[in-house]
Amino acid sequence: MSTSGLKAIAPVPTAADFLDIVLSKTQRKTPTVIHKNFKISRIRNFYMRKVKFTQDTFDEKLGAILTEFPMLDDLHPFLASLMNVLYDKNHYKLALGQLRTCRHLIDQVAKDYVRLLKFGDSLYRCKQLKKAALGRMATVMRRQKDPLAYLEQVRQHISRLPAIDPNTRTLLICGYPNVGKSSFINKVTRADVDVQPYAFTTKSLFVGHLDYKYLRWQVIDTPGILDHPLEDMNTIEMQSITALAHLKSCVLYFMDLSEQCGYTVEAQCKLFHSIKPLFGGKPTLLVINKIDVCRLEDLAPDNRALVQEILDAEDVQCIQVSCHSDEGVMDLKNKACDALLAHRVDTKLKGSKINSIINRIHVAQPKARDELVRAPHIPEAVQTRKKYDKNDPERKRLQRDRELEEGGAGVFNINMKQDYLLANPEWKMDVMPEIWEGKNVADFIDPDIAEKLEALEREEEKLQAEGFYDNDEDIFDSDDEREAVQAKSDLTHKIASQSIKKSKKNKAPLPRTAGLRTLTELSAEMTAAGLDPSRIVERATVLAKVHGSKRKHAAAEMDVDEDMEDGSGEDGEAGWMDVDGDEDSPNKRAKGVSGGVVPADRRSARTDRRYAGMKDEAQSSRAVKLRNLGQRPRNMLAKAGEGDRVIKTKMPKHLFAGKRKGGKTDRR
Repeated sequence: MSTSGLKAIAPVPTAADFLDIVLSKTQRKTPTVIHKNFKISRIRNFYMRKVKFTQDTFDEKLGAILTEFPMLDDLHPFLASLMNVLYDKNHYKLALGQLRTCRHLIDQVAKDYVRLLKFGDSLYRCKQLKKAALGRMATVMRRQKDPLAYLEQVRQHISRLPAIDPNTRTLLICGYPNVGKSSFINKVTRADVDVQPYAFTTKSLFVGHLDYKYLRWQVIDTPGILDHPLEDMNTIEMQSITALAHLKSCVLYFMDLSEQCGYTVEAQCKLFHSIKPLFGGKPTLLVINKIDVCRLEDLAPDNRALVQEILDAEDVQCIQVSCHSDEGVMDLKNKACDALLAHRVDTKLKGSKINSIINRIHVAQPKARDELVRAPHIPEAVQTRKKYDKNDPERKRLQRDRELEEGGAGVFNINMKQDYLLANPEWKMDVMPEIWEGKNVADFIDPDIAEKLEALEREEEKLQAEGFYDNDEDIFDSDDEREAVQAKSDLTHKIASQSIKKSKKNKAPLPRTAGLRTLTELSAEMTAAGLDPSRIVERATVLAKVHGSKRKHAAAEMDVDEDMEDGSGEDGEAGWMDVDGDEDSPNKRAKGVSGGVVPADRRSARTDRRYAGMKDEAQSSRAVKLRNLGQRPRNMLAKAGEGDRVIKTKMPKHLFAGKRKGGKTDRR
């Protein structure tokens, strides 16, 4: 988590504002009307709800504060130390702890008073208990005035901190006050740090950003440090010490050899040695600044010896710059960035995991059983083997060499057969026969197949010329062969008929018009089948006379169907019949519009059912009007009929189904 992640903390209200927020929310979000005539259970629920809602609101608000403020133990060590320096770790933890205790106390108050409210016996008593509960909660909250004010100040200060990312590439500038640290960061980054000719102009950490080798770097300007014990350092100096201790960075230690900063060269060298333990494991550069006034070569021998002592220490490079004339500034930036990149690469190559497991590894060393020296055996062929040299003309030829000679990648194709292990090496390039179903196809090839096929064709032509195939009887050599062919033909026909039957499963076997026949045809077929049709003919004749010539076909059909059902007609193929035996009679039944067979002329109704039970047409129309008037109220309410009790979903059920509980009404 970087400091930018700490800036999203919501403002912390004062204790008085906290109470106003919670109590006004309780008033707005809970029911407000109660009467003494209400059932006592309803009165209890009304006030219990008030107490619980207030507790939940306190819980929510305090929980948000406790969640948004970071736990110091969960932060990066640099950020934790920086917050300790700026805000005092103990004071910070104490403030959060007091809010956590406050939340617990409010929960307990609400729990106790809700238990008492369950036994409230009157409106007055319930109201007093609610009042006492909210009063005690408010008292507990008022005591948190100081922690809330402190946390709000911390929040405001955190929001003003620079956005430092502890894990990114960092250049860290340190040294005595007024040696030119802020001037350098203004030159190489877009930061705008205040520069003044007096000490401790920079009172906090400043961050600038630069780009080098397409990478983003942050440059941190630290306040000046004086050479005195750690416990004597003030908050401004401790910020620098914290950054040096916890940030993985490249350290730029600035020195002013001209002593215009107000501190001697000896004091500056002593400060380097006192904070040198903080540079451990970090690439360090000694930056000689203000060379436009005084260079390293111009120093007195005593001071030069002190500076040389620093340079003789390992991993310390010396670079001379002048921020006034820009001499060496870009060179310093490039060298510092390269040094840090190289250091980060080395760290990644070594890895950090090995240090955590190296102490758990034990390598067993065998104990010598005697004093005899047993040197490791290296085969002579290995020792005498010649090292491969690409430029040696007598070197071993590789597949890579053959590929280049024969067209390169995409053209050259490796010969897979050259490495076959066969009894005879000459067999390697033989053409492989094709294998099919485990058998060699070459074993089944007849070399004389062409001659045999030609002889067979000549024999067929001769038989055809002699008329051998003219008679079908001669095709079969025996009766058994003829029977086999016939049986096969019957089986094929049977299968075909079954498939047709299956495909026609849901269709009529005959079109309806195909069954139309006359009475003469029917009687002739029944006589041919050995049946006596006289009874059917007599009945059909009688019925035809009764119903008249126009209906005789329909009557004949009904009679035939009846006789077929009671067993008097045994042939189920009977259809429409013409009593006169005339197949083209116009009295045959015609096919209807809907596909069914209907009589040629429809009989009109004798009475009009609309006037059934009515004296005349006027009375009937009056009854229709009265009926429509009676339906009008139901139509207006969209009812299906008199028995329709359905409530449409225009309004939710709870608004008119039974008593409503005290609760939210914003669903309407």
